Amino acid sequence: MDWTAPIDAYCERLGPGFWAEPLNLVSNAAFLIAAILCWRRAGGLALPRVLSAILFTIGIGSGLFHSVASFWAMLADVIPIAVFILAYVYAANRAFWHLPVWASALGAAAFVPWAMILTPVFAALPFFAISAFYWPVPLLIAIYAVALWRRWPMVGRGMGLGAALLCLSLVFRSLDETLCPGWPVGTHFAWHALNGFMLGWMIELIRRALLAGPTRAR
Repeated sequence: MDWTAPIDAYCERLGPGFWAEPLNLVSNAAFLIAAILCWRRAGGLALPRVLSAILFTIGIGSGLFHSVASFWAMLADVIPIAVFILAYVYAANRAFWHLPVWASALGAAAFVPWAMILTPVFAALPFFAISAFYWPVPLLIAIYAVALWRRWPMVGRGMGLGAALLCLSLVFRSLDETLCPGWPVGTHFAWHALNGFMLGWMIELIRRALLAGPTRAR
């Protein structure tokens, strides 16, 4: 396998070169800014700080992929995203459901078969196919939102907003190649911008839940 082989996967990239995807590259600042803000707001809370650190690596990894555009850079892009998803499920189980460490970890591990089962389902749907491996995430967030809506309204509504924002950002991600003939810069940069805001909000929700404590959940 050639780890340095160039990858052309987005509308904006018309050839090789570090600045071949300027909007896709610069828009990764959304992840970095959100990560820094969330880190500063986290104070001494460990879970939000860990999530903020992972979010920062998402911005770096995605920036590498949209500049270098090679196979190793693609791994630098997708691995931090996968780590963030698993870490967030763990954090949500701890902060929202107050589960013990072992149960929270088991719940996070359960995301793997969840994604493996649902990704082929979304892949069979025309519009959803291009982002099939991401769509199980907002679905899971929406399930958490419904389950928590009455028990802990602040968290339920917050998770609902997160699911809606992620769905919107996935629409922009999925439209990138489709709209390319009439919109040469594509729409992938909007996925970055919205996702940076959405992930920052999700970390903030963990922070607020931890500060509220278990006595606020009912």
